[in-house]
Amino acid sequence: MTSPDDGSTTERQETSRGTAYGFLAYGIWGAFPLYFHALKPSGAFEILAHRIVWTLAFCAGVLLVRRDVGWVRPFLRQRRLTLGITAAAFLIATNWVVYVFAVLTGHTYEAALGYFLNPIVTVGLGVVVLGEQLRPLQWAAVAVGLVAALYLAFAGGSFPWVSLTLAFSFGLYGLVKNRVGVSLKAMQSLVAETVVLAPVAIVILGVLTVHQDATFLGHGAGHPTLLVLAGPVTALPLLLFAAAARRIPLVTVGLIQFVTPVLQLLCGVFLLHEHVSEGLWVGFGIVWVALVLLSLDSVRARPGRPIQACEPGSA
Repeated sequence: MTSPDDGSTTERQETSRGTAYGFLAYGIWGAFPLYFHALKPSGAFEILAHRIVWTLAFCAGVLLVRRDVGWVRPFLRQRRLTLGITAAAFLIATNWVVYVFAVLTGHTYEAALGYFLNPIVTVGLGVVVLGEQLRPLQWAAVAVGLVAALYLAFAGGSFPWVSLTLAFSFGLYGLVKNRVGVSLKAMQSLVAETVVLAPVAIVILGVLTVHQDATFLGHGAGHPTLLVLAGPVTALPLLLFAAAARRIPLVTVGLIQFVTPVLQLLCGVFLLHEHVSEGLWVGFGIVWVALVLLSLDSVRARPGRPIQACEPGSA
């Protein structure tokens, strides 16, 4: 007979394991700037195309090995779901290409700012689109986030289009997935989204090849290897996140997610030697105030149940 202590020990072990998976997933996403920087001289759209193709190949291969294909026909019969996945696919593709563009052009810090803004944008979309009711601290966080956006737009030195595009594209991506429901597992959803994007990726690679701008060959053995690895590199943190989300509460996931933009910022400033202006640092500071308010609200709310993973992650 299993004692209560055995059950609590198992629960603690699962929570510890889930927390470790979460930190590892967000840590990998946080190190993405170094990976994408290593893909030069490929451009943002070529990297996007390879990421789509090899992610599809990797994930489809995993599903075939696991014989997890029974969901395909029911999925295709659900028009609302297929339209939702199509919209989500183009939103995440926009997020991916802008993120890679930011890294390749020395603006990783702007990408980090976008992912710091994302939780605030997500809360705002919940109010505007879903009519959700906010608690006082959430309202305060949204207000401070709006101040940060206005400051960055008018006093930060230049309009933060990279940060805002990343924040809104990922926020809208999450909103679309919320509206269509969590009908697919994380790996299944990523396969469906990359299938939608595969024709776009093939066209991009075809155009680059015709114009002799493709970089897959001619840059040593390491370069094509890194491009092919875009598939498992995209899928691995997704799987880790899915494993984490089954084991730990939403509040823990919400707090761990800030690991990614922190690491992105550190990579940009200290490893890629990007210069962040004083005005932008002030903008970061205002955003961090909003995030502290959101974090305090999450801790006070204390949702106790784990969440289902429905997103393929940032970047």
